[in-house]
Amino acid sequence: MYHYILFDLDGTLTDPKPGITGCVQYALRKLGMEAPEADALEPFIGPPLLDSFRELCGLDEATGLQAIAYYRERFSTVGLFENEAYPGITRMLARLREAECHLAVASSKPEVFVKKILEHFGMLPYFEVIVGSELDGRRVQKEEVVEEALRQLLGENGVRQAASGKIRDAVMVGDRKFDVQGAKQFGLASIGVAYGYAAAGELEEAGADSIVETVKELEEALLG
Repeated sequence: MYHYILFDLDGTLTDPKPGITGCVQYALRKLGMEAPEADALEPFIGPPLLDSFRELCGLDEATGLQAIAYYRERFSTVGLFENEAYPGITRMLARLREAECHLAVASSKPEVFVKKILEHFGMLPYFEVIVGSELDGRRVQKEEVVEEALRQLLGENGVRQAASGKIRDAVMVGDRKFDVQGAKQFGLASIGVAYGYAAAGELEEAGADSIVETVKELEEALLG
């Protein structure tokens, strides 16, 4: 059983596809570019936005930053609520808290939006720690987010112990390779959720310790 559990948000706790893809389309159109269909924009779900705009759309850094500004015009008022919690997630969180697990969210999404989304879905009370990126572009990489979440959960000494493999009851749960990589950086176990947005074979290739197909399987894995 895991006592310290870090969750990704997008593709793990909630399904954000309509909001994220709609805001990417909005940003690209504001730049005068053609906007692909929503399904083609699924790779935007998970990694930092600037990385995605540069790698998936071929934008340079300055244009990518402008794209982020346009994206947030829509996301801050409309897009963040074009989202839904995966069935069974709230029940699972309640059971984990009943089992005295310590829960955190570690997301590359700006922290201000993470908190609004969790509050919207009634999940906010279940988490002791909520960590996201900053709007100015700081702490966007998953490793940085995981480190800060561990620091808030366990303190500086806990971060060092985790990185040296001395904490065996902590786990990172996420749907993309970035979550697995962040877990490995700090000696955490990792559980990949196949119901999210990883490409075929992505979680296996990243080295997830286990992979679950449903929220029910995730609950069973976390409660042992």
